[in-house]
Amino acid sequence: MGIVINLFLIIAASVLFFGVGFYIGRFFLERIGTTKVLEAEERAVQVVQEAQKEANDYKELKVNEVNQEWKKRKREFDGEVTIKNNKFVQLQKQIRQKEGMLNNQQREVKETEKKLQEQKAELKHLTENVQNRSTELEKVIFDQNQRLESISNLTAEEARQMLIDNMIAKARAEATETVHQIHEEASQKADRIAEKIMLTAIQRISFEQATESALSVVHIQSDELKGRIIGREGRNIKAFENATGVDIIVDDTPEVVILSCFDPLRREMAKLTLQKLLVDGIIHPVAIEKAYQDAKKEIEDVIMSSGEEAISSLQIPDMPAEIVNLIGRMRFHAVYGQNLLQHSREVAMLAGLMAAELKLDARQAKRAGLLHDIGLVLPETEMPHALAGMEFLKKFNMSPVVLNAIAAHHGEVEKESPIADLVDAANVISLSRPGARGAVTAEGNVKRLESLEEIAKTFPGVIKTYALQAGREIRVIVEGDNVSDSQADVLAHDIASKIESEAQYPGQIKVTILREKRSVAFAK
Repeated sequence: MGIVINLFLIIAASVLFFGVGFYIGRFFLERIGTTKVLEAEERAVQVVQEAQKEANDYKELKVNEVNQEWKKRKREFDGEVTIKNNKFVQLQKQIRQKEGMLNNQQREVKETEKKLQEQKAELKHLTENVQNRSTELEKVIFDQNQRLESISNLTAEEARQMLIDNMIAKARAEATETVHQIHEEASQKADRIAEKIMLTAIQRISFEQATESALSVVHIQSDELKGRIIGREGRNIKAFENATGVDIIVDDTPEVVILSCFDPLRREMAKLTLQKLLVDGIIHPVAIEKAYQDAKKEIEDVIMSSGEEAISSLQIPDMPAEIVNLIGRMRFHAVYGQNLLQHSREVAMLAGLMAAELKLDARQAKRAGLLHDIGLVLPETEMPHALAGMEFLKKFNMSPVVLNAIAAHHGEVEKESPIADLVDAANVISLSRPGARGAVTAEGNVKRLESLEEIAKTFPGVIKTYALQAGREIRVIVEGDNVSDSQADVLAHDIASKIESEAQYPGQIKVTILREKRSVAFAK
């Protein structure tokens, strides 16, 4: 019984202790869980705060970057605006200057028109004076005839003939003097007007002087390439000359190879061929032929682009492709030492500017000026190049004014319009500027001087002639007994007219008449 009770007490105590331990453990577990939750919540709040701080820092960084980029763009925009404003101010200034120049030119044109009207009135007045003087002379002749018939032993017919001869000689002398004065005044005024127009046209264009030679220089990287250009036993250089038609000179000049040919187009294709071979580094007959064909294609492109550029710069559109090609080929031709394309563009600009000053069709003048020497790039014919160019352009329905200006610029046909005179004058101006005729030989100059002297010697009363200043002046010595002062003026005009019709020359030639009279007496 006592054992059972003890056992029961032990079991009850165990259950009690177990219950108490269970509740105590549960209490501590709940306490520990609550602490961890609080710590986790604090940690979460800290992470959120750190993330928010990083986000704010990143946001501030990006805002600063955007501000810096905006300030940079703003500075660039302000700079561009300043530059454009400056250009705009300059353009306004240039426009005001051009407007001032145009106003001045308009005033000058009005003054010139006024002067021409005054000259016309003066000429009319002089004509009336001459007619009145002629009437007075007729009356004097009639009176003298009446007196001579009454007091002389001559027959009426003989007296009449004598009076007529005397009065005709006197009237001719007076008329010659009057005509000379009128001609001198009109010539001086016309020269001033023409000189002003030409100077204005020349001052408004600027072309570089260019002379053509028969040699082109190709620079190479080292003298070792000369051996490869020559090839074994000269096979490469022979193949190059056969393909291009250009002589190649390889001498001791360091890092230089010379191409020799009188045809600029062939010389340019040969130069481009050699440059291609030097770039590729492969030089043998097959490569030479291929490089030459490639160069030929490139030159054709250059020809078309040169023609289109010339037409565009002169603002004369609607040009057939065949003519554009021929204009481009002018780039590789020369006339009296000048590049033909440059010379033709210069003539077109001069003719167009002078036509605009005279209120003529400037576009027709430019077209005629650009095409006036197109016959030089056509296949050779027996016709002069001016006529050949006119015949070629007829099939393109070119304006008759343009065709006549092209055909007449060397005097093969008569000029039919002022445009033809302007093209002729522009051609002379372009050819007569310094360095333009570098290709004229000394022998050619001598022949031209001799031809001028021979033309002057064909007139009666001329003793000697001298061509001076490279043919720009010719002095003529005449007999003082056979040529009077008034006749000397007429003779100078006649010689100048004959030179214009028979001789070819650049610029103008001054004709000076020297009347020599020697009085001799002997004392015995």
